[in-house]
Amino acid sequence: MFLKEFVVLVVSYAVMIIFVLVGVAFFTLLERKILGYVQIRKGPNKIGLMGFLQPFSDAVKLFCKECTYPSMSNYLVYYFSPVFSFFLIIFLWCLIPYYWGLLSFNFGIIFFMVVISFGVYSVMISGWSSNSNYSLLGGLRSVAQTISYEISLGFILICVLIMMGGYNLSYFYKFQDVIWFFFLGLFLFMMMFVTLLGETNRTPFDLAEGESELVSGFNVEYSSGGFSLIFLAEYGSIMFMSLVISLFFFGGDIYNFFFFLSVVFMMFIFVWVRGTLPRFRYDHMMFLCWKSFLPLSLNLLGLFLFIYVYMYMNMY
Repeated sequence: MFLKEFVVLVVSYAVMIIFVLVGVAFFTLLERKILGYVQIRKGPNKIGLMGFLQPFSDAVKLFCKECTYPSMSNYLVYYFSPVFSFFLIIFLWCLIPYYWGLLSFNFGIIFFMVVISFGVYSVMISGWSSNSNYSLLGGLRSVAQTISYEISLGFILICVLIMMGGYNLSYFYKFQDVIWFFFLGLFLFMMMFVTLLGETNRTPFDLAEGESELVSGFNVEYSSGGFSLIFLAEYGSIMFMSLVISLFFFGGDIYNFFFFLSVVFMMFIFVWVRGTLPRFRYDHMMFLCWKSFLPLSLNLLGLFLFIYVYMYMNMY
């Protein structure tokens, strides 16, 4: 019996990983199409019907290119950092409360915070092990940015936990049966979305990959498979963050088709922001985190705690 359950679990996770990779491929196609229409031009439209096979062409091209290694790099650390980054994102996808044989964590949100905190190390070590000044500067900027926004994200998640009363992600469906958390915490939703933009290094917070000053940042020395794994980790993270926002604020019912529409809509918003907003200056980005989001998230935490204590005292 145990062997059968183990085989089902392994097969389920293998299928999940394949679907995540295919989802990342078509997400890149969606992004290029949206950015094309934002800039009044056509996106990929040559390979396959309306460019449908373009992601697979890009994947074959990337993995078939020559893999170069800087002669002064720390080879083993440099080689395994993208692999570590990719596997962290796969661990995150194991967190979603599927109901057909996969795991469900009782402390899922704690696991979520731990895994995204580990993502800092892969970026830092990738920038350092390349032994390049540009990649080191990009890694340092990315680490400072990610750690800063993780603090406000932690306080926002505590506010959500106070509304829900537990750490298991499956609780979000039960507690949003009558009304979505989106209507109860609209301001919280907007803060969390902007914080996740900073957490995933997306525009207007893509300071770690500032092409004008850092020549693509911490991944400048990577090519072929290493660059592809960093790319997969970044876009897999964006897809997961879109799913987390939908789970937190839009009902969390994974059997409902509208839930998946909300996930795609959040992915569209990530791309839309990239196509419309210019990049922040670095000091403005840090100012927004430490002088705006951190005090606001602390005040919101106090407000939610007050509401929770008031309701608890009235009940008893």
